Amino acid sequence: MRSFLARVTITALLGGAALVGTGLPATAAPAPVGTITTAPQARADTAIAWFSSRNGSTAYQGYCEKAVENSYGRTGIYASAKANWNDAVRRGAAHRGDLNPPKGALVFWDIGAPYGHVGLATGDGNFWATSVNGRIGKARLPYFSSYLGWAQPNF
Repeated sequence: MRSFLARVTITALLGGAALVGTGLPATAAPAPVGTITTAPQARADTAIAWFSSRNGSTAYQGYCEKAVENSYGRTGIYASAKANWNDAVRRGAAHRGDLNPPKGALVFWDIGAPYGHVGLATGDGNFWATSVNGRIGKARLPYFSSYLGWAQPNF
């Protein structure tokens, strides 16, 4: 009975794989675990909600890259906004000077040398970022001088 229950439990865990009636070999490899990904639209909505819930906060002043990475549930990907932009340019993913980024895209400026600045597009001509009137806020593009363009997040 114990062997049957083990097979049924394993079958249920593996999504109904055809294991009933057969014993697992002693060297059976575990089933590969795929990465669960969220649709880009849902990721963008989550990132925007992250910024919205921190509207008015000064906690991320001087840490714009960390803020956009954290909004996507990541941290420590790029050392600065400028490094992120330069990587997008290198990969051919940068949309230079384009003021119509889609929702969830990262928008970049060549300010705050040598680090640059980055925010998160809302898809309607606005963006969320740090340093909007000295805090996290929402503004209309381009807002800051020296707008570089946008790129989809590479994380």
